[in-house]
Amino acid sequence: MIWFHKDIKKEQLEPVMANTMAEFLELRIEEVGEDFLSMSMPVLPKTAQPYGFLHGGANCVLIETVGSIASALVIDVSRQMCVGIEINASHLKSVTKGRVVATARPLRLGKTTHIWEVRIVNEQNELTCAGRLTVAVRDHRKR
Repeated sequence: MIWFHKDIKKEQLEPVMANTMAEFLELRIEEVGEDFLSMSMPVLPKTAQPYGFLHGGANCVLIETVGSIASALVIDVSRQMCVGIEINASHLKSVTKGRVVATARPLRLGKTTHIWEVRIVNEQNELTCAGRLTVAVRDHRKR
């Protein structure tokens, strides 16, 4: 298991999203696995672009959120924090309804950098977006 707290439950993560972009877009934690985190997002007018397809930017918000939360689960958040520094997304298939699910798995978990591969699938389990998020791990600054 890659998580700092070995007994983490998905219900413990919900408060992290309160009053954030994740809450506005109705993101939901789906599963905390041994080495992955999955979240879902509905396809709604607020997550769509003018043609009715899921917005590529909404995919990026989902990638950034699932990867950043996953990184935070790997570290001791009392000493460190994680911030996204690069995101890449290839939009492969349009989605017009339902929910999409993003699953983040680590490609690298270094002391100062984490890299996450994020696969987004539709309700038919078809790959709709392939993403990668690079996260910087930093010590909290003394104030």
